[in-house]
Amino acid sequence: MHIERLSIELTNRCNKACAFCYNHSHPAGDTCWQADEVVGFVLDCVSQGTRAVSFGGGEPLLHTDLFAILYRLQGRVFRSLTTNGLLLDDATLFARLVAAKPDKVQISIHQPGLEAEVSRVVRQIGALEAAGIVCGVNLLVSADALVAASAAASWLHEAGLDNRRIVYLPQRGDNTPSANDIMKLASAPFQSMSCLTRCGPSPRFCSISWDKTAAWCSYTEARRVLPALTHAGLLAALQDLDVIHCARLRAA
Repeated sequence: MHIERLSIELTNRCNKACAFCYNHSHPAGDTCWQADEVVGFVLDCVSQGTRAVSFGGGEPLLHTDLFAILYRLQGRVFRSLTTNGLLLDDATLFARLVAAKPDKVQISIHQPGLEAEVSRVVRQIGALEAAGIVCGVNLLVSADALVAASAAASWLHEAGLDNRRIVYLPQRGDNTPSANDIMKLASAPFQSMSCLTRCGPSPRFCSISWDKTAAWCSYTEARRVLPALTHAGLLAALQDLDVIHCARLRAA
């Protein structure tokens, strides 16, 4: 077995403290992967068939070695990162990100009802794409804000971002919209999480947290520490590992 796509949370530090954050990241977070650990681990997985790695957090732009990691993996694997975008208005950081040439940047919209947030993301995507960086949007959808999410999606469409570039992410744990809610909101073929209709592992994807635990899903608490930062260590951690439904966790 090989894992085609890895998601790695580089740090639990984030310049936000969202109540819905599945990994409890916060501004005082101080745990992170070291650059050599990340690069060595990813390249070993690449040697065994991994084709893409996505970096998140926390906020990956707060990881001091992010750009070095992107440089070192350039041309070896597809590299993407997901950011809340709050730091992208820093001209120096923006220039460093563009120079590191990630293969894709996803910017999250956590509060689609806030015009300032949607406007900022649209503007930042325009700036990144003008600099040659492919971009997309992670649009958080909560059950009590479907109208706001629909309005934000319309705004994104008007800005030239169709559903091929928007990932509709249902809020997990609680306040979760149904699959039908997402389908109606998107109103056309769309991208979402593989667990939108059924909870269970994907044979092609796994998540590795900032504390170096592995899981079949970013949201489950069924996790196991990597015994070694290698592909073999990853497979050992995933062996017979269950998936605990995130809604059951909040209800317990």
